[in-house]
Amino acid sequence: MVVERAEGVGGELVLRRAGEHFEIISNGVFLMDTRNGESERLLVRTALEGLAGPVRLLIGGLGVGFSLAEAVAHPAVARVTVVEREPAVIAWHRDVLRPFSRGAADDPRVRVVCADLVEWIGSGDGDTGEGDGRFEALCLDTDNGPDWVVTPGNARLYRGAGLAALAGRMGAGGVLAFWSANAAPAFEAALRERFGSVEARAVPVPRGEPDVVYLARNPGPDPGPESGL
Repeated sequence: MVVERAEGVGGELVLRRAGEHFEIISNGVFLMDTRNGESERLLVRTALEGLAGPVRLLIGGLGVGFSLAEAVAHPAVARVTVVEREPAVIAWHRDVLRPFSRGAADDPRVRVVCADLVEWIGSGDGDTGEGDGRFEALCLDTDNGPDWVVTPGNARLYRGAGLAALAGRMGAGGVLAFWSANAAPAFEAALRERFGSVEARAVPVPRGEPDVVYLARNPGPDPGPESGL
């Protein structure tokens, strides 16, 4: 059952109900649902492993809220910035999707920014709680993976200039985490060219190929925030 249709930044968005669960569809393509969320939670948990607080965390993509709920439940997290480009998705979390994010958008540590992540990363926005625009952990869940982007412009996040700009947003000892619906060997190779330590963690799913969480650490000398995307 269709709950709402909205004209989004990237085209038509549909929020659909299937029994007790909800699905988000973009231009007729399934994006995500509320049925599981294990890989989204793992994205945040693995990014935070071994990090001492206080942690400033960036989440790219609000989705159905599993990543944000996991973030605010972690004792080391001091600040969370969520960048979501679709106003309708943000609005759904004030209402029908609120239980799945556990109302985390109202947590005083959370800032939700309505912006395109690609543009925002290069904007120099520095409101992370300390004003330098950097994060100890960055979790990106904007697409179905590097090989299956929601819009063509998002592809910039997964190659040279995009990875350099993301590295510029990492604080010393920071972690950059990506979620993917499939293994992406070419993307993993690009990460290894840029970062000192890269790990791919498979996340079993009920059917088909496992999801993958890619973790990149130690980008080398601590660069300042970069633009050029």
